Amino acid sequence: MAVLDTDKKLSYLKMVDIFQDLSKEEMQEMDRTTTMSTCRRGKIFYQPQDASEVLFILKKGRVQLYRLSPDGKKLIIGMIGPGSVFGEMAIVGQGMHNAFAEAADNCLLCVMSRSDVERLILSKPPVALRIMNVMAERLRKAEEQLEDIAFKSIPARLALLLLRLRDEQGSDHIYGFTHQDLAEAIGTYRETATQTLNEFKTNRLIEIGRKQIDILDADGLERLTTM
Repeated sequence: MAVLDTDKKLSYLKMVDIFQDLSKEEMQEMDRTTTMSTCRRGKIFYQPQDASEVLFILKKGRVQLYRLSPDGKKLIIGMIGPGSVFGEMAIVGQGMHNAFAEAADNCLLCVMSRSDVERLILSKPPVALRIMNVMAERLRKAEEQLEDIAFKSIPARLALLLLRLRDEQGSDHIYGFTHQDLAEAIGTYRETATQTLNEFKTNRLIEIGRKQIDILDADGLERLTTM
């Protein structure tokens, strides 16, 4: 990961919602005790054998958390978006256990040690509350994802994913995802995801391009989500 210079680091730290109540002096202390780094898409920056206790705060991009089965199949357990916190830290209930963390986009990350997080939480209750709110939202999304995988059909899961990505990107043009990415996000095989996408295309719900999907009928996808 590439480390940012001090001026850029402070600028980005000030834009992190969790730190919005900190004074100038406290921000300067944050600069001394944290690392703000960029990470290119595809970079695995956390692995199960990594033992250091750190907290990651994602400012830009997306991070994919996943586990590998004994036969090497990837199981995505979370897609982390901007503003989320995660890491191998029992203090915030975010232990990643046997998970990998991989940059799904070019990312901007703030990295804090356990001792720095403890000090910040004890001295700034509003910061602790915001961290709790971020984690609660992440837990809610994870529970929804598990419920979808357990109870919904493949077409319903894929339709839900496409609609969620549409909301996140703010556009009917969803980009940056391969069929493999989509398959792993809904817990199925690439061939099954491709077949389902082609069925959506045949029914004029979507159009498929190279790493881009155009949603033509959002209402039609919405109807599929109840299957």
